[in-house]
Amino acid sequence: MVNENPFKSILKTLEKPGGEYGKYYSLPALNDPRIDRLPYSIKILLESAIRNCDEFQVKSNDVEKIIDWENSAPKLVEIPFKPARVLLQDFTGVPAVVDLACMRDAMNNLGGDSNKINPLVPVDLVIDHSVQVDVARSENAVQANMELEFQRNKERFAFLKWGSNAFQNMLVVPPGSGIVHQVNLEYLGRVVFNTDGLLYPDSVVGTDSHTTMIDGLGVAGWGVGGIEAEAAMLGQPMSMVLPGVVGFKLSGKLRDGVTATDLVLTVTQMLRKHGVVGKFVEFYGEGMSELSLADRATIANMSPEYGATMGFFPVDHVTLQYLKLTGRSDETVSLIESYLRANRMFVDYSEPQIERVYSSCLALNLEDVEPCISGPKRPHDRVTLREMKADWHACLDNRVGFKGFAIPKESQGKVAEFSFRGTPAQLRHGDVVIAAITSCTNTSNPSVMLGAALVAKKACELGLEVKPWIKTSLAPGSGVVTKYLEKSGLQKYLNQLGFHIVGYGCTTCIGNSGDIDEAVASAITENDLVAAAVLSGNRNFEGRVHPLTRANYLASPPLVVAYALAGTVGIDFETEPIGVGKDGKQIFFRDIWPSNDEVAQVVHSSVLPDMFKATYQAITKGNPMWNQLSVPSGNLYAWDSKSTYIHDPPYFKSMTMSPPGPHGVKDAYCLLNFGDSITTDHISPAGSIHKDSPAARYLMERGVDRRDFNSYGSRRGNDEVMARGTFANIRIVNKLLGGEVGPKTIHISTGEKLSVFDAAMRYKSEGHDTVILAGAEYGSGSSRDWAAKGPKLLGVKAVIAKSFERIHRSNLVGMGIIPLCFKPGEDAETLGLTGHERYSIDLPSNVSEIRPGQDVTVATDNGKSFTCTLRFDTEVELAYFDHGGILQYVIRNLIHANH
Repeated sequence: MVNENPFKSILKTLEKPGGEYGKYYSLPALNDPRIDRLPYSIKILLESAIRNCDEFQVKSNDVEKIIDWENSAPKLVEIPFKPARVLLQDFTGVPAVVDLACMRDAMNNLGGDSNKINPLVPVDLVIDHSVQVDVARSENAVQANMELEFQRNKERFAFLKWGSNAFQNMLVVPPGSGIVHQVNLEYLGRVVFNTDGLLYPDSVVGTDSHTTMIDGLGVAGWGVGGIEAEAAMLGQPMSMVLPGVVGFKLSGKLRDGVTATDLVLTVTQMLRKHGVVGKFVEFYGEGMSELSLADRATIANMSPEYGATMGFFPVDHVTLQYLKLTGRSDETVSLIESYLRANRMFVDYSEPQIERVYSSCLALNLEDVEPCISGPKRPHDRVTLREMKADWHACLDNRVGFKGFAIPKESQGKVAEFSFRGTPAQLRHGDVVIAAITSCTNTSNPSVMLGAALVAKKACELGLEVKPWIKTSLAPGSGVVTKYLEKSGLQKYLNQLGFHIVGYGCTTCIGNSGDIDEAVASAITENDLVAAAVLSGNRNFEGRVHPLTRANYLASPPLVVAYALAGTVGIDFETEPIGVGKDGKQIFFRDIWPSNDEVAQVVHSSVLPDMFKATYQAITKGNPMWNQLSVPSGNLYAWDSKSTYIHDPPYFKSMTMSPPGPHGVKDAYCLLNFGDSITTDHISPAGSIHKDSPAARYLMERGVDRRDFNSYGSRRGNDEVMARGTFANIRIVNKLLGGEVGPKTIHISTGEKLSVFDAAMRYKSEGHDTVILAGAEYGSGSSRDWAAKGPKLLGVKAVIAKSFERIHRSNLVGMGIIPLCFKPGEDAETLGLTGHERYSIDLPSNVSEIRPGQDVTVATDNGKSFTCTLRFDTEVELAYFDHGGILQYVIRNLIHANH
């Protein structure tokens, strides 16, 4: 199906002094005045569509839709997008590499060359989700935590190490290197690719929602589900709705003492209120020149918290300076600038600006931003520092909710007495028990990291201390942070206050905060205290940071240090002292807070290009524990049948060279009957494995102790565990059970109540198909590949719903499951369906006779029949269905291409 690119006439040569950089598809050469008015973020989608146009996966009509964005975006048209590369972290990377390994086996079994199964675009995999803060406040924390991390995750790490050797085009960054998004910003981000002499903009999809951080570097990037990422790796287009773009104009500059974190929390609140779900946000205006690249990355990082697909900052002079600072070569930076200027994708604020068209606009004067934090339960619930004490007391009073704990007035002053390592101690409501400088949002920003270190220095010199029972930690996003903290001479002051480095990776912000001291934990639980965590993270949803911290506040790193010193969130920093210094004098917030000039001076003298070069030259060399991991060699993986973490899934077991063709459904039983808003968490939970579940039974039968169950998330490389975890959410409501909550269903022919997995296996053993009935927004929530892989393994042939979440529908298609929509105004209830019927869906056996979005009749065994819309939305999706799934389609195409 490879056709000539209809846009080959606009392929131009980019000249450089004494030669050429390469060829590129020139947007100005189209001579279309609409292109100059497009937002910069949309131009990236346009260039990708032009470069990949083959009139099958990407059509000329798709290019026209994007050029006509101003008129077509409000109509919610779908377009294909092929990103330049894919970014994975270890939780999502393991199942992706499992699938690639299985595809190699299948290719081998079909007589093809298994070495042809490789990612077709660069894949960068950073292992960063496994470090726990088990040891804190110790000079030895990094080593101790890393040893525990390797003990727990040795099998997964060894598998990923095998993948890094076995597959071309795949870079694995070992554990202990940093946080995926900071490593992407400082090292992996290309900005412009030069592949075999063809130049094009960098763009990336990642399996972590904060992939958007790279938007601060002018690289279009966002988070997707695992199946979408695997498809993109293998050169398949992603289907997406052409997004609206909100223009966000910045003016002025931040006042003294205001940080990038204060700015991002303000922007998050504004955009949440405006409503930007499914849209791009593009920043512009004269205020851009006042924002360092690290500040931009901080704002871009929190796109998921304000709900946007991207928060995009086009490339300008600030971007180029940052690329040089982080050790990218002069030649590379010259290429980037030349290409983007030639294609009118570079913003030069010294020139008059062309008026761009946006779907809607917002504006912020940076001078209006004031110091703030967000909480106690949501990232967009911003509280200014001056209102914090009053807001905290209101939260204690308010009824239970996002801003309330309903603590009776008479209990609010309660003091819990306890003994901490032999010393008498006290805890009250609002006392800080976790203070963490953590998370990609802030640890990539030298001004807030060195700002925190300056606060520590001033506090130490005045004689302030942090109470010993507060769990303090510092988890940088890359080794560069350690280098500049050492160079500045300030790390020792952070250590003195207990902010020792604990590891390099995602820690407290994703709940890897480790245990708090037993005496502190008992004092909290026995006295029902609302204890607080303060962290420089991006998410603070209830139960996420630590089970015992009911109040969790997001704050800048310097404010994390300040709150650790104060020991409580219930303080007015303007009027109340933070503590008492060595001479008995009261010390106030203003006494320890550095000016912007002080911070800028330390940043200028301490953050140097050589640090980035040295850190990233060593990154692929790994560390002793990684290097000592022994892994099998060979291009085919040697599966271990006893492993409970890595297992060979059965997707390709009976695969032949001939596509199976479209399948209808004959006399299927209804496995589950759902109402509205069934999320991917209901379908495939990521959290703990319940002791009475089929997955627990499977693990115990294989000698796994209950305390070693780990989570479903960590076992995504084992299909046996994940199939048993499908529909295993303890909060799921299945109408077949008549209102009872829990992961069970009725085996229709016998009337027995069974776990969903056991019922599905019984239907399979009896040779029966199954379907699922559902309401609106089926598959909403996190884009989780196992929410489609799990039902496939349970034998589900079709899902009939009122509507689907976009990514989940495409994931079902990718696994060969038929998505059907009831007609508007109809659903299972209006049609009188109980789920006790048997269902038949008649489809032509030749795919050429099926059209995207056509009507299909569903017949039941009691004489009722109804019409649904077939939700294969494109010809490409029908091709996947014809082959039994996207991965099978890729394998057969590769074999055909090589014959």
